[in-house]
Amino acid sequence: MQNKKAEMDRRIAEKIIPYIPSGATLQLGIGSLPDALGKLMAESELKDLGMHTELCSDAYLKLFEAGILTNKKKTLHRGKGLTGMVIGSRQLYDWVDHNPGVMIAPLEYVNATETIAKNDNMISINNCIAVDLYGQICAESAGLRQISGTGGQLDYVTGAAMSRGGKAFICMTSTYTDHHGVVRSRIVPHFSGDIVTDPRSQSYLVCTEYGVVNLVGRSTWERAELLISIAHPDFREELIRSAEAMKIWRRSSRI
Repeated sequence: MQNKKAEMDRRIAEKIIPYIPSGATLQLGIGSLPDALGKLMAESELKDLGMHTELCSDAYLKLFEAGILTNKKKTLHRGKGLTGMVIGSRQLYDWVDHNPGVMIAPLEYVNATETIAKNDNMISINNCIAVDLYGQICAESAGLRQISGTGGQLDYVTGAAMSRGGKAFICMTSTYTDHHGVVRSRIVPHFSGDIVTDPRSQSYLVCTEYGVVNLVGRSTWERAELLISIAHPDFREELIRSAEAMKIWRRSSRI
């Protein structure tokens, strides 16, 4: 199971990396995906990345050790990586300790959208639990069961979208296996009690192992088509039928 999860994270990371330019400032959310991204970016041709993040993890240490995290191109606090907290390995804590290149500040400053947006080419990468065909994003609950808090996800989605050249990614595996052993789609027709972390008006780039879609400026039926295109193939026809019943699917759009 762990090997499969690692493979899915790697495939998602491979889809995102082409969108990241050298000189970008990164926010990486919590979880295994940031580690996969950090490893792949450390092996890439990217240069002079910066850090502006709620949580500094080992992914940033990997980038620093590879000579890629320099903070030289940042437009806010140039030369310094900015974070609100640090969670990771002993090596990470040793790197941060008394490091003049790492700045730790209160989260009300670090996570403020106007602060985030001052970074040109701000790239925000976060995980979610599910997305519905309208583009609503849930990163907090499975139905009515609370899993996580709101955190800074919406702050970074908004701040990255406001940034000049910025991009906001929401990532997920296309499926998950429930406690009964049943494989289910993370892209669903519509939410039924799930907590909406990011409203559909602020859903931008959504990624699974099947690709990245840009929902900006899309109509409801276009969003449905794009999201279905990155759903697991085993669920696409079922999602199309649901979209038809919801009257957000155009037959002329089916390929």
